Amino acid sequence: MTVGFDSPLPPARTGVADYAASLLAALRRHGAVEVNPRRADVRLYHLGNNHLHRDIYQRALARPGVAVLHDAVLQHFFLGSLDEQEYAEEFVYNYGEWHRELARQLWRGRSSSGLSQRYFMYPMLRRIAEVSHAVVVHNPAAARMVREHAPAARVVEIPHLFAPPDLPSEAETQRYRQTLGLSPRQFVFGVFGYLRESKRIMNILRAFDPVQRRVPGSVLLICGDFVSRDLARAAEPLLGAPGVLRLPHLPEREFWLAASAVDACINLRYPGAGETSGISVRLMGIGKPVMVTTGEETVHYPETACFRIPPGVTEKASLAEHGLVAASLPETVLAMGRRAAEHIRSFHSLDRVAEQYWQTLCAIGH
Repeated sequence: MTVGFDSPLPPARTGVADYAASLLAALRRHGAVEVNPRRADVRLYHLGNNHLHRDIYQRALARPGVAVLHDAVLQHFFLGSLDEQEYAEEFVYNYGEWHRELARQLWRGRSSSGLSQRYFMYPMLRRIAEVSHAVVVHNPAAARMVREHAPAARVVEIPHLFAPPDLPSEAETQRYRQTLGLSPRQFVFGVFGYLRESKRIMNILRAFDPVQRRVPGSVLLICGDFVSRDLARAAEPLLGAPGVLRLPHLPEREFWLAASAVDACINLRYPGAGETSGISVRLMGIGKPVMVTTGEETVHYPETACFRIPPGVTEKASLAEHGLVAASLPETVLAMGRRAAEHIRSFHSLDRVAEQYWQTLCAIGH
């Protein structure tokens, strides 16, 4: 059996590319896997919510196979890849002719699509879910969204993978902290990845102020590129607050230095797009507790291995409260990080995940 593998790959600056590279190497230990071949017995398509997946999405429709939904809300993918008429037709295909005017309203208001919950209410999954031989998702939220759009679809939930990195030594990590002006005793929160409205950057920055005042010396590291100029402008005054440290997108080696240098990670998602965050899995995998948004996307994480932050009006207060606990009780944070690493290495291990993918592909390809 030959597997066709369609995905962005490094050096593309996307978490899907890193994920795919690790999975590709692991699948090749099971059998023949070729990247975008002319012929294959079964094809594996990695789909996400940005323009990098446009051609892959079209190939997945033309030559159906197994579709991996890294984002279960494709709404923003269509907003960015279709014109108004095409978008309206795709929306109608998903939700019926009586929703055509709603489609036009959503198109006209698309500048607010990054944060407005009503865009996340319409994942627009019907076409890919109906045509694919199987749909792979990473969490129950995504599985539910697929079934709501295509009740007959074959849905397979496979955990997001964790590929153990070549971590820097403790001495290297401390030297890196020194280059950032950090002492060994300072408690450091880290935010990583593309900075978008749904990652709750503004509330994170506002919630850090009481933490920094109550636990002097606490640091909030904001690491990544803003995807919205409006969000960047709104955040700029808060990025200069005491204790806030700003870094750009980092290459892989420096990312792991920065990840090793923080004591806890903040990685919220609201509104949710049915995605399992690769950042959360990576940081938990190396023993860093993560503050995650309460929801179906994170339901499989043990209660004692992460901080759960409820979305909505209590989000900022909960962030501040959990931040104070973390900065005040570093030993508790270390214990939580150990439990997080145990969970990720058990349920998200690369070999375990690759085996589940291979079984799924064999069931379709034979």
